[in-house]
Amino acid sequence: MTYYDRPLLKAPVWEWMVPAYYYVGGLTGASLVLGAAAQLGDARARVALIRRCHWVGFVGCSLSGVLLIWDLGRPERFFHMLRVFRPTSPMNMGVWILTASGGAAAGALLRGGGPIGYFAGLCGAALATYTGVLVSNSAVPIWQQARHVLPILFGFSAMASSGSAFRLVAQSSEEHRISGLFGVAGQVAELAAAFAMERRVSVVPRVGRPLKHGRSGVMWQAAAVLTAASLLITLLPGKGRKKRIVAGVLGTLGSALMRFSIAALGTASARDARASFDQQRTSSLTTVN
Repeated sequence: MTYYDRPLLKAPVWEWMVPAYYYVGGLTGASLVLGAAAQLGDARARVALIRRCHWVGFVGCSLSGVLLIWDLGRPERFFHMLRVFRPTSPMNMGVWILTASGGAAAGALLRGGGPIGYFAGLCGAALATYTGVLVSNSAVPIWQQARHVLPILFGFSAMASSGSAFRLVAQSSEEHRISGLFGVAGQVAELAAAFAMERRVSVVPRVGRPLKHGRSGVMWQAAAVLTAASLLITLLPGKGRKKRIVAGVLGTLGSALMRFSIAALGTASARDARASFDQQRTSSLTTVN
């Protein structure tokens, strides 16, 4: 039982900079992965795409650093995290991953790709997914219940983010083709991961409640609708510029809203006085059985 329905947990105090960081970091990381993938095969025919990916990676890492420092409040807090290397701390590892990604992206720009471009892709994959680990490594019921799915969801949403962004800026047909395939794969997998998350958290109905009720539920469902609409428009016949712009805008809005909905879901779940107790009771019964 709860104590007069008072929440067991304090709601997250993160402001808009944190979900914005999730989106920008995901887009940045996936773009570096796309740049590394584009180096495979005939890289000379994709020089413009590879360079664009590394530019997005460099600028995105810089902006991500600004958002993270803004949320921390003082720049020295960011640099103090680099004084230690603690693999058991997702936040500490995140600072190291962001720093390595920015350095690798800058190096790839100067060297025009090559081995450092592949290293940037590895750092980008970590940057795109570690925030899912960070979020799920908490006592917030809905995040904890989805801990095995959230890193996967964040990673595929990052692919969708990058694909949508490149639909808006890609110039050559080769860029459109590669980034389009990358984005479509990300959107399909993101929708599948979102469905898997819904099923997983709904095992405890009270924990899954924020997915379908209140502001968090509206944001979560709207994000899925926007992503699905972008995917549908992309798969329709035709290669017109207007079609690419509409699909890119819808996909960008869907990916960004998904990140903000994750933050809203956590706030709603932490404020639910009974969610933690129902989760613990279900876990105890499962362990006994």
